[in-house]
Amino acid sequence: MTVVSSKEFASHQDKYFEIAMEEQVYIKRGKDVFHLIYTTDNCNMNETDDQDDEYITKDELLSGIYEDIDNFYTNK
Repeated sequence: MTVVSSKEFASHQDKYFEIAMEEQVYIKRGKDVFHLIYTTDNCNMNETDDQDDEYITKDELLSGIYEDIDNFYTNK
């Protein structure tokens, strides 16, 4: 199991995607923790289903990470 800060994840995404292929990766952002999951399932992520609200895109994740980093340094 690997736990990494959102800043570290944003800086080294490729590294943590590779690690996620072998072990669990958790991304900690403030009090929130995200679980990075690797799958070989060829599901179509563009299909609409009841679970769409549970997923965020990579861009949404990075936007939140960068916002948290900005807030961290602004509120110091």
